[in-house]
Amino acid sequence: MNTAAAMLDTYPLDVDTVDRATLVACIEACAECTQTCTACADACLAEDHVTDLIACIRANLDCADVCQATERVVTRQTNPDTQLTRKMLQACAAACSACGDLCAQHADMHEHCTVCADACRRCENACHLLLEALG
Repeated sequence: MNTAAAMLDTYPLDVDTVDRATLVACIEACAECTQTCTACADACLAEDHVTDLIACIRANLDCADVCQATERVVTRQTNPDTQLTRKMLQACAAACSACGDLCAQHADMHEHCTVCADACRRCENACHLLLEALG
């Protein structure tokens, strides 16, 4: 069992607003994407032609920040603001889409961009699934 699921299992109230597996998957995808985008930005900074990667670095850092904020919002289950949660998930999916697209453009030259684009796609998908589950 992963940490997100274990923490939800210890929550003293019922988490009945959304499918637990979908919620856990989104929390984990946001955490993974935060780390991956941060690492990709750092790897881009180490590349020889860093000026060619400025837009990618910016997208990585923006995506990491949005994913981290989204992870924190969807993790909190006490009296959640569903409208805010929806807006955060929409913003996260948009940031992941943009970052994934930019990284995919560099994937043939930089393996870290391939890894990052994949993580962004997984997070984007997890956000869309949680949005659907919220109704």
